[in-house]
Amino acid sequence: MARAKQKPEASKDVALVPDGPPKYFDDQFDGEEVLYVFHKHPIVMRRGLIIGMVAWLIGPVYTLTLTYTQPNNPPTMVFFGLSLLISIIVGMILFMPSWISWHFSVFIVTDQRFIQITQKGLFHRAVADLGLNQIQSVNYEVSGLQETLLGFGTIKMQTYVGDLTIHEVHHPARIQKTLLEILRKEGISTTNTYPASPQQPNQSHEETEEA
Repeated sequence: MARAKQKPEASKDVALVPDGPPKYFDDQFDGEEVLYVFHKHPIVMRRGLIIGMVAWLIGPVYTLTLTYTQPNNPPTMVFFGLSLLISIIVGMILFMPSWISWHFSVFIVTDQRFIQITQKGLFHRAVADLGLNQIQSVNYEVSGLQETLLGFGTIKMQTYVGDLTIHEVHHPARIQKTLLEILRKEGISTTNTYPASPQQPNQSHEETEEA
């Protein structure tokens, strides 16, 4: 989900830098300004959501099974309520890793770099950055009925060090346009002519799919 091109609101966790912009993430350089931040589409959480919803059914299904197998001693409403509550808690626990991966996996554009932060579950975090002056072009692709209806697609960046492909990006056309505007504002020329057409890279680096 993309956010508007605004500076993030200051908070207690923001480290103030004398005579420079505040710091909004750990690896931010002194004097580096955050220009744009975006996430992937929430569709990346579908696996965890399905598992969580299945877990929600365990309690009610178990209660219903006892009702039919033990008609002379059916479960009480208290038992049903407790089983439903436990199922919801278990479902939320099973869904949490997918939400954490989506929420803390973020793409940050500063006046110097394009930064990709990938969070997988609770204990794996990877950070990769690319200088803005290494970006040659930014294109996007929306393919298929699901991507068209739900408004997500693929961002493709051609760079001097290889190509970067980011799947399941929310509002890819809007993000591509914003990235190109930032590059041009920073004085970096690209080979794009808007609207962009997808290109076939010779060497491709695909952003790994989140769990």
